Amino acid sequence: MSSIQAHILTIFLRWRIKKPIAANANIAAIRAKLDIPYRGKIPSGIQITKVQGPIPGEWVVSDRAAPDAPVMLYLHGGGFFACSSATHRAVTIAFARSGELRVFVPDYRLAPEHRFPAALDDAIACCDWIVATTGRAVAAIAGDSAGGNLALATLLQLRDTGRELPAVGVAFSAVTDLAATGHSLIENDRRDALFFGDSIARLADVYLPSGVDVCNPLVSPLYGDLTGLPPLLLHVGADEVLRDDSVRFAARARAAQVDVTLRVWPVVPHVWQLMAQFLPEGRQSLQEAITFIAQAMEQSRTR
Repeated sequence: MSSIQAHILTIFLRWRIKKPIAANANIAAIRAKLDIPYRGKIPSGIQITKVQGPIPGEWVVSDRAAPDAPVMLYLHGGGFFACSSATHRAVTIAFARSGELRVFVPDYRLAPEHRFPAALDDAIACCDWIVATTGRAVAAIAGDSAGGNLALATLLQLRDTGRELPAVGVAFSAVTDLAATGHSLIENDRRDALFFGDSIARLADVYLPSGVDVCNPLVSPLYGDLTGLPPLLLHVGADEVLRDDSVRFAARARAAQVDVTLRVWPVVPHVWQLMAQFLPEGRQSLQEAITFIAQAMEQSRTR
């Protein structure tokens, strides 16, 4: 049963946020609305350290984590053109508080100033940098929305270039099909709390340079050969226009013999995990992801 908080939040977002975003075609204006740094209190024992590295970003680490604890690479969402490591701390702090992972969140290059494959190149550069500085590959990769797209595309690129794959991948409300062919884009056009279906179709115009095939698997992972990917956890809202991006990706991954856990949550808005501070479903989703990651990493160690 969905919480009363989820019902209230979706009504608020639908009437106060969805229409203004849809009516505004100015990328800078939409970016300004989305680029709101996390304003919650940083929990005791959590250290956030800004770094330059090859790709700027931040480490989010619990003082309970061992110095050589496994590393999670978290790729923030924001439609490929907005947000940052600072906007997604509600999620990254939750992962770090488990004490099992050190979380690195890159501020990858954003479109339209830096179009595909800039963000994906930055994600791969982060993976290489983590190997070079820690001596071990990234243990877990996760992301939300456009960051979920990048997380899945990064897995494909790591596999195809012979690099070591993480033990596990997690994607919240992921964009997997920039060709925008999912039926939920139509079915949930009115239900979705944040986006109309045609908003997703416009992402390709922002993200892709001229001449790039929208069905390129590194652009739309739904169309890739998913063989050999690690265990995956996908969470998406039942009322999201992006619902079928996760549902269809899970089906294709299972057909490729990938271990996939898909959960479709009722009522909740897009990337509800960002609202975990007051949304029970956000806390539940993050805890399920933490448990899933721990189990997948343990299984990887015992193979």
